[in-house]
Amino acid sequence: MFPTMIGTVVIAGIIGYLSEKTEFTHNGILASIIICVGGAFLFYFIRLMFGIGFASPGVNAIASSIGALVIVPFHWRK
Repeated sequence: MFPTMIGTVVIAGIIGYLSEKTEFTHNGILASIIICVGGAFLFYFIRLMFGIGFASPGVNAIASSIGALVIVPFHWRK
């Protein structure tokens, strides 16, 4: 369980960093990483509690990170 959680954080951090480098988002590197890690943690715990998700923890981390970046549009706020 613990290695899965660490892997989820690492994958979410990479997705957040790459989203900024490819200009998918314009939140800032740190903000995108925080958004991705938060979304991945949320989805990880939902998976633990309710069993909702994909078969692979890696796919769960990727999907939840991208979903969090789409749901939380920081760059549109003024």
